[in-house]
Amino acid sequence: MKITLPTAQRRLIQYELANPAIVIPTAGPTPRSRFLYAAAHVVSDPLADVSPAETPCLDWEATLAFRRHLWSCGLSVAEAMDTAQRGSGLDWAASQELIRRSLSEARAAGGGIACGAGTDHLSASGATITAVQSAYEEQCAFVEGLGGRVILMASRALAACAHGADDYRRVYGNILRQVSQPVILHWLGEAFDPSLAGYWGTHDIIEAMETCLGIIAENRPNVEGIKISLLDPQYEIAMRRRLPSGVRMYTGDDFHYDTLILGDEEGHSDALLGIFDPLAAIAASAVRALDEGDAATYRKLLAPTVPLSRHLFRKPTYFYKTGIVFLAYLNGHQRHFRMVGAQEGARSIVHLAELFMLADRAGLFVDPELALKRMHHALALAGIE
Repeated sequence: MKITLPTAQRRLIQYELANPAIVIPTAGPTPRSRFLYAAAHVVSDPLADVSPAETPCLDWEATLAFRRHLWSCGLSVAEAMDTAQRGSGLDWAASQELIRRSLSEARAAGGGIACGAGTDHLSASGATITAVQSAYEEQCAFVEGLGGRVILMASRALAACAHGADDYRRVYGNILRQVSQPVILHWLGEAFDPSLAGYWGTHDIIEAMETCLGIIAENRPNVEGIKISLLDPQYEIAMRRRLPSGVRMYTGDDFHYDTLILGDEEGHSDALLGIFDPLAAIAASAVRALDEGDAATYRKLLAPTVPLSRHLFRKPTYFYKTGIVFLAYLNGHQRHFRMVGAQEGARSIVHLAELFMLADRAGLFVDPELALKRMHHALALAGIE
């Protein structure tokens, strides 16, 4: 099967789809040796007559069906995170409904889930430390009131109003003393969200790490783990080695997840990743191989996915959601390529063409003919017949 694709050099090339040597099972048991969360995307309602600036309308059946797919692969769901366009189209009102429905689905399916609680219903402009704490309290109470586990998301409002590390210690300490079950902390680097630059009260990563580790140590019983997305494995490894016993390091590094999850002689990272949204079956199969001590198969499965992920998360990194939804469309998980806030237009057709080739080489397409057909549709809209 061949297709004509555009390149960054403004040329058209003939690309022939690969024939992966390994058939990836699309369902299986939960991996044992690593804990895997996929940050899941949402599916917009393509027939809703709303503008990008209005309250988003979701296709609930398609959105929840995708979560059932993730659970069937053996992964847990990280709900209402930035992959779900939280803070970039999905507001708190829509997030509440998403959390409510997903928790109900998780109970029915017996699937693992944790839900993002933040301060995104609070404007970062003019926010105060007291207002930030109240906003966190409101969202944590909502998630826990439904029986959910909290992922304590990084706060744009806190980054805007905090005067230093003490303000972070105050807010996080007060919130962590109130939660009813241990939470997962969330450190999102500025590549993913420029408004979070200087989080933990400093632009120095080492100093920020010290503050964060101090907060964890002071509130150890109420911290289950921390997800960090700094796109620098050395910082993650250094912090992982200093975490208190029993506190998990969840990699959010979509560039180096393969080696970080594999680990070294001093430990490994678990995962809470946006890239595991499209890679669920491959990721679960790879870690199940690792469960059996088969590191060679683990590497064979995950190594081809890294170029795909690095392309998908290239700068501006925060537009990675466009590629995530495009891959879901190509792979038959939804019937259209429309996004909340019209973000389907955030990446070029050249970017999407490269994504198609990398996904094919990684063995991502369950139905290559369907992927080819849908790629043709996308190309036609760009004037490439």
